[in-house]
Amino acid sequence: MLSKDSLRDKRIVVTGGGTGLGKSMTECFLQLDASVVICSRKEDVLKKTVDELKATTNGNIHYAVCDVRDYAQVEAMLAQANECLGGNINALVNNAAGNFVMPTERLSHKAFDVVTDIVLKGTYNCSLAFGKHWIANNIPATVLNVVTTYAFTGSAYVVPSAIAKAGVLALTRSLAVEWGPKGIRTNAVAPGPFPTEGAWSRLFPEQVRNAMDPAKRNPLKRVGEHNELTNLVSYLISDYSSYLNGEVVVIDGGEWLKGAGQFNDFDQVPDEFWDQWEKHRR
Repeated sequence: MLSKDSLRDKRIVVTGGGTGLGKSMTECFLQLDASVVICSRKEDVLKKTVDELKATTNGNIHYAVCDVRDYAQVEAMLAQANECLGGNINALVNNAAGNFVMPTERLSHKAFDVVTDIVLKGTYNCSLAFGKHWIANNIPATVLNVVTTYAFTGSAYVVPSAIAKAGVLALTRSLAVEWGPKGIRTNAVAPGPFPTEGAWSRLFPEQVRNAMDPAKRNPLKRVGEHNELTNLVSYLISDYSSYLNGEVVVIDGGEWLKGAGQFNDFDQVPDEFWDQWEKHRR
């Protein structure tokens, strides 16, 4: 969607960048000439991804091992990223997450902590550390948070994720107002169903997919393709979106709107019924 040098001046950190959507975003950033540091807790995964993306894009990519739940590690990661790229990081993608499907009453308090600490605490740790550095050094920058559509509707069976993502959305909108005058834009993207090897198996195991195929629930009758999301994310990181601040952009094929409408499930009603009902109504 963008020209090949659209992100040439961007030095980006992507949390959770070694796998899934984070990896796809990173690949697209590199193709658009950005410099990227990916981080997560697993060095073997990070190293494999860096080697692979260097080979396929010939881009400037590095990694930093970091548990985003630990603020001291986040500060160390920021310093390492600045050093690796030879200049100040000026964009942050808060993508690291954890989630699983389970009735809430079956969860332990530790299960809540696992998800909320990564999603909410990890996001505000990174936002705070990076924001302090940017403001202290007068660096214009961009933050992009990855949320979900149930951040603003809530959702059963993924309650820890729902409350954490809702917090991230509130953080997005709050910082957009507070830090906008300081040259820091803060936005969010809310993806719908985009298959990834890890998250897909946890959220849609085979038995569930057979009964509730996400593609069949979608108005477009399909799931998303990674390049559709990465095109959007690249735009939101780029200077082309320089007047966009405090916004959450939904990319889900209309899925959440379909679920929100009271009568939307009437698409299951056969045409024969409507023929009979129309005659009766007359």
